[in-house]
Amino acid sequence: MSGGSGGGSSAPGRFADYFVICGLDTETGLEPDELSGENFEQTPLRRTFKSKVLARYPENVEWNPFDQDAVGMLCMPKGLAFKTQADSREPQFHSFIITREDGSRTFGFSLTFFEEVTSKQICSAMQTLYHMHNAEYDILHTPPTNDKDSCSSTGDCNGTSVSKLQRFNSYDISRDTLYVSKCICLITPMSFMKACKKVLEQLHQAVTSPQPPPLPLESYIYNILYEVPLPPAGRSLKFSGVYGPIICQRPSTSELPLFDFPVKEVFELLGVENVVQLFTCALLEFQILLYSQHYQRLMTVAETITALMFPFQWQHVYVPILPASLLHFLDAPVPYLMGLHSNGLDDRSKLELPQEANLCFVDVDNHFIELPEDLPQFPNKLEFIQEVSEILMAFGIPPEGNLHCSESASKMKSLRTCDLVSDKRNGNIAGSPLNSYELLKENETIARLQALVKRTGVSLEKLEVREETSSKKDLKIQCDEEEFKIYQLNIQIREVFANRFTQMFADYEVFVIQPSQDKESWFTNREQMQNFDKASFLSDQPEPYLPFLSRFLETQMFASFIDNKIMCHDDDDKDPILRVFDSRVDKIRLLNVRTPTLRTSMYQKCTTIDEAEKSIELRLAKIDHTAVHPHLLDMKIGQGKYELGFFPRLQSDVLSTGPASNKWTKRNAPAQWRRKDRQKQHTEHLRLDNDQREKYIQEARSLGSTIRQPKLSNLSPSVIAQTNWKFVEGLLKECRNKTKRMLVEKMGREAVELGHGEVNITGVEENTLIASLCDLLERIWSHGLQVKQGKSALWSHLLHYLENRQRKTTSGSFSTSGDSVLLNLGILLDSERRKSDTSPAMSPLRISLIQDMRHIQNISEIKTDVGKARAWVRLSMEKKLLSRHLKQLLSDHELTKKLYKRYAFLRCDDEKEQFLYHLLSFNAVDYFCFTNVFTTILIPYHILIVPSKKLGGSMFTANPWICISGELGETGVLQIPRNILEMTFECQNLGKLTTVQIGHDNSGLYAKWLVEYVMVRNEITGHTYKFPCGRWLGKGMDDGSLERILVGELLTSHTEADERQCRTPPLQQSPSMIRRFVTISPNNKPKLNTGQIQEAIGEAVNGIVKHFHKPEKERGSLTLLLCGESGLVSALEQVFQHGFKSPRLFKNVFIWDFLEKAQTYYETLEQNEMVPEENWQTRARNFCRFVTAINNTPRNIGKDGKFQMLVCLGARDHLLHHWIALLADCPITAQMYEDVALIKDHSLVNSLIRVLQTLQEFNITLEASLVKGIDI
Repeated sequence: MSGGSGGGSSAPGRFADYFVICGLDTETGLEPDELSGENFEQTPLRRTFKSKVLARYPENVEWNPFDQDAVGMLCMPKGLAFKTQADSREPQFHSFIITREDGSRTFGFSLTFFEEVTSKQICSAMQTLYHMHNAEYDILHTPPTNDKDSCSSTGDCNGTSVSKLQRFNSYDISRDTLYVSKCICLITPMSFMKACKKVLEQLHQAVTSPQPPPLPLESYIYNILYEVPLPPAGRSLKFSGVYGPIICQRPSTSELPLFDFPVKEVFELLGVENVVQLFTCALLEFQILLYSQHYQRLMTVAETITALMFPFQWQHVYVPILPASLLHFLDAPVPYLMGLHSNGLDDRSKLELPQEANLCFVDVDNHFIELPEDLPQFPNKLEFIQEVSEILMAFGIPPEGNLHCSESASKMKSLRTCDLVSDKRNGNIAGSPLNSYELLKENETIARLQALVKRTGVSLEKLEVREETSSKKDLKIQCDEEEFKIYQLNIQIREVFANRFTQMFADYEVFVIQPSQDKESWFTNREQMQNFDKASFLSDQPEPYLPFLSRFLETQMFASFIDNKIMCHDDDDKDPILRVFDSRVDKIRLLNVRTPTLRTSMYQKCTTIDEAEKSIELRLAKIDHTAVHPHLLDMKIGQGKYELGFFPRLQSDVLSTGPASNKWTKRNAPAQWRRKDRQKQHTEHLRLDNDQREKYIQEARSLGSTIRQPKLSNLSPSVIAQTNWKFVEGLLKECRNKTKRMLVEKMGREAVELGHGEVNITGVEENTLIASLCDLLERIWSHGLQVKQGKSALWSHLLHYLENRQRKTTSGSFSTSGDSVLLNLGILLDSERRKSDTSPAMSPLRISLIQDMRHIQNISEIKTDVGKARAWVRLSMEKKLLSRHLKQLLSDHELTKKLYKRYAFLRCDDEKEQFLYHLLSFNAVDYFCFTNVFTTILIPYHILIVPSKKLGGSMFTANPWICISGELGETGVLQIPRNILEMTFECQNLGKLTTVQIGHDNSGLYAKWLVEYVMVRNEITGHTYKFPCGRWLGKGMDDGSLERILVGELLTSHTEADERQCRTPPLQQSPSMIRRFVTISPNNKPKLNTGQIQEAIGEAVNGIVKHFHKPEKERGSLTLLLCGESGLVSALEQVFQHGFKSPRLFKNVFIWDFLEKAQTYYETLEQNEMVPEENWQTRARNFCRFVTAINNTPRNIGKDGKFQMLVCLGARDHLLHHWIALLADCPITAQMYEDVALIKDHSLVNSLIRVLQTLQEFNITLEASLVKGIDI
């Protein structure tokens, strides 16, 4: 290998790729940095100027091409800063990340310090800027200063403004020394933050200390660039800085991946509670914005949060330090994790953030975090926080964080270690003196901490000593105590976090859906494929985990994790992260802490800490590898001299290439190390190009997020436009995938359920999908907003629309017809066509976007804009109007133009059309996402009762009543005014409607009523239910019933369906139709043969079995399965009607008559004590008891109603099969049934009994309306 270029494009495993110097280019002079957005009202010293990359060594390396724009921006994100001798000029260290297009990363570490400006031109330019500024300042500020200060100063307003300027750090060329920032930076393939920080600090110290360093600077830089290797996995490395040895160590392939930032700092800054909340937001892929005046803090928080996610990886835009020129990225409508630098002056309220509906905002310096609404709890959050807190306490860190120390005390602590400075003020951003109030507060905090520590009975000194003795006893550690503590705390916290996922996903492999086809074709259809059986996985989880888990399973990071699992099925090519995770999961399985079948929410603490600590300790005690010492280079005499306090231009000729032969690769790295190194590189984000699998995974990732990384380059409008275009395409793709995912979810369920009519999923899964749809809509609506109002961009748009409409209506130029197209066109057309038979129909609901908004505004439970927008989306989904409403909202082009910039998604016409088209596909399925979520709100219901026209209901004299029940409750008895068949009433949300009880009080001369059907409509969601009846209510009519229980079904709002439903329901639709024929004219009842009857029983029982096999949240209505059209009751009715002897004409005999006779027979048997056997006796007694109880009920239920009640109770108490057996042997059966009857055929009866026995394992709960008035 020749030093400059590693063989091919694979990295040669050197510790650092580049050494870079950035700063002021005296050739080009002062260029204001407009992009940084600093205004010119600032004094010139406060403005930012463009910085340049002054030098880099070597020029370029193949495996990591130098990205000048990105490095320049990130080394000095705010550009150049100027100061005078009056300001504090502490060096500031920060690290950064450059993410390339393919998602791979390079790490940068930079130290920024101040050097005196020697160029006369620059000094005089600064002086000129000050003259101009002062002139403007005087013009602007003279009058007010005069008023304010006339009493306090001598009244000479000029004097005051000068003294003010003095405070505004002015610059006078004759009096002041001007300093400018400069930065030295290492670009490395791996993130050894502590080591790089030491290298840079020692280099800087060499330049500022009075004694020159032992060797020229070039020697040290050459050494770090060409002679220090990356430590191989699982090894430690020692190399020399300018003043002392530097140690770094790298975890082995079986440990958690490399992570070198101090976790301690994050917990001190934010406190455990906030860290866990932020962690939850990151896992659920919310947009996260970190805000701090220290670049290094932004970086530490971002890297820590992403490292704690192990084994998952953040898949979206990741810019821990957002350069000022890229602020428009906050507009990005995708999940991101970004860090924003605050100048320490403006507070949070000044920040104009485009969208906050799902933003997590973290003000790092002020211990403050703003969370998105409805953030689910992390599973076992309290125990988890407890476990983390215990570790922190052991290290003397208060779990609530160091509230005020965060600003300066932690800074002091960290600086005690470096030999540079011990200036009390260095915690501040340069130039803002620390006020005494801060110091006092700090002392209070310190006092509080001491009290807290005393309470816990640990003294800090003792604690440290204890630690020391324990570690010193067995091993001599090479790094200093402080550093070792950071290593220990890091690994302990990381192990505890990683343990949460090993516990949570201990048996995830079982649910991975392995593709049936080969990898290639699987990959091409990746988007259509489900890769994880989410429903089964969730059905195993403890209830409290569900809100979090169901959303987490929908994230891009989870999908990528599972894709990785599918791609690397065999162990050899497993992604290293996955390998570590899988080995941990296997351990848990071996320990059998919890069997995969029996899940508990028992909290399992982390047990891997000691082992992990031990391996670090061993590496630090015995250094595996020592690099070549820096040595004199072949330089000409006189080179390598430099001036005190200035970082020199180095000799590029000696630094441009490495040694001809890389000694250390031969000498110290045996072949297997190098091979391991290659494997390990993936974990460290060094993606190897030649790796086919890598390409797949990379693509799989980019599917979810079209844009991973903003290009850090000169931002011409065209580049910005292009980025936005990517966003727009990304949004559209995400919308397509989401709608498809939601439909597949529904359709998949429905296909399984075609057995019966209940087609919907509810519960966690649906909620998750809808919540993520709401997030997507909020992101789309906040892309390219002109001015932000309120937290929800969508709701704010709706309000504008409402306002516009109201303005137009008042000015009279607007007719409402545009806003209200008739919904049930079917019903209207239908009644138009058949004027002759004026069939009553409900007047259709108006379709109105505004009406739907008003419904939401009237719900007092919803307090926030984001909440209102979500409720509105849910309501529109349930009404199948989402696409239509949004289309209407966007049809107001004037408004859209006023609210959105040209590049916004909502102003890209084609994409917008496609987006609305995707949303249209939701209309194919029924959602109850509004009804099931807002369970306590008041809802108006509209009732329509349709009596039969043929047998005039007009003479009806009794007083009718009705009671409606739904999944969430019932109305209680509502009296209906006589002769009024339509009414609206309000009551608390009943949920999906299941039954209607209807009856009358039998008063007056003509107390007979033939009801065709009842319709009930939810006036907010428009769901209409039809309850077929088709029977008489009245003594002496039909089966003598004064009240009936009707089972309802939801109507679909398709036109064809409506046409059909306006007429009398057809035969197969209504269960009661068959009964009616039986009872009124027995001759034309539909004859079913025994095969069909058995099939009907099988179907009915099957429906019930399926019902109970579904997760509880997703079950439909059991009442429908028992009493509905092809339910159990009607199937058993067929059984008992088969071969029933038809009596003389005009005398109706019902099944109930037969059952009553059987009851009398058994009771007489009891009295005569002719009882065959014990078992038989209890069955007979049970049967009689039930029949008697039903006969004695105070309700006026007819004979068929009583039969229905008996079947339901028998099913509930698992007695049906006993009763069938009992009745088959009963002599009464012989009298009342013909010989061919099913009930007389022993083999058929036995199979019937077997089918009914399957219901025994289910716990059937009956709806109250079915068993009112019976207490058995």
